[in-house]
Amino acid sequence: MSVRASVQAALVGAAAVTIAATLAGPAAAAPAGGTGGDHSGTQAAMDAAVKDGVPGVAGQAKDAHGTWKATSGVGNIKTGKPRSPEDRYRVGSITKTFTSTVLLQLEAEGKLSLDDTVDKWLPGVVRGHGHDGRKITVRQLLNHTSGIYNYTADETFGRTYFLKDGFFKHRYDTKAPEQLVGIAMSHKPVFAPGASWSYSNTNYVLAGMVIKSVTGHSYATEIRHRIIEPLHLRATSVPGTRVTVPAPSSRAYSKLAETTTGPTYDVTKLNPSLASSAGEMISDSADLNRFYSALLRGKLLPPKQLKEMKTTVKTDGTARYGLGIADISLPCGPHLWGHDGGIHGSSSLAVTTPDGRHSLAFNFNGDWSGDAGAVVTAEFCGK
Repeated sequence: MSVRASVQAALVGAAAVTIAATLAGPAAAAPAGGTGGDHSGTQAAMDAAVKDGVPGVAGQAKDAHGTWKATSGVGNIKTGKPRSPEDRYRVGSITKTFTSTVLLQLEAEGKLSLDDTVDKWLPGVVRGHGHDGRKITVRQLLNHTSGIYNYTADETFGRTYFLKDGFFKHRYDTKAPEQLVGIAMSHKPVFAPGASWSYSNTNYVLAGMVIKSVTGHSYATEIRHRIIEPLHLRATSVPGTRVTVPAPSSRAYSKLAETTTGPTYDVTKLNPSLASSAGEMISDSADLNRFYSALLRGKLLPPKQLKEMKTTVKTDGTARYGLGIADISLPCGPHLWGHDGGIHGSSSLAVTTPDGRHSLAFNFNGDWSGDAGAVVTAEFCGK
């Protein structure tokens, strides 16, 4: 695996489309509403992930039968302490759904339009090597059709923050959003705006910057005010430069290498500013289920903006991507809305049914193995 590939796998991957290939396989048919309260298959899939090498799994599902909590494996390799279903963890690119929701709320309030150019709110920021913010819209940031280069694909960034020697030297570095965008601007665009689809964390760093330009407040402040506080998401935070994960939490582990073999390193402490509004948030499974359920049930966005969010484009996988959210087809018939996210030592996924009444969120505290798609298929399609 190249440095570039390892970076893309390690930090916020390729959105929920990364599990689409796994979900495309055959599975036993189950009612569209889910597995009727039987989560034994989900538990087995979590156990299989641990057998495959994931140190531990923590998750929760919520449906008409109530809340099901489950764990597998350990939260601390040295002590053998098990994971807790209440663990807080870094959610990586799941942050993108929160960021997109704020921008759609601002549109509903008439403070911006999705068809505004990026340059209107961030004049001169998206320039260089063929990038031109005057030709890119806010909508194209949110659905990844901007063509803007993904800063986490930069080779130097990868060596500095994702391989062992660089990580342990630079794990506490603070990166300003402007610095992350600057890395992207040193490369050529992937394609002309609107011509194709390509997942780019730079899009959502810019989205966070747009929020600040429109409101005068950081994207973190707006997320707290508009989403975290109204939904009483007590385990959810936007850490900024804070290097620790609040308790209760487990350790996070990575290989910090271009392969999935070799030593395992504790990477729990890091400065998440390197992910910014594309992937720095912390949450737990209960909060993520509450957030996605509320979102799909129209509690955070008016019908017009929710429809905009769910208007999808074709990706390079089998899923389709809306505005900060993916539409994932299941092999047993129904589909789900949600997102996945990865950051050093943490791989997370949160999905819900279109009516928001059956949700699943879980976390692997390792970033090199485990079949997240199998966990989702087991929960919503049966064994």
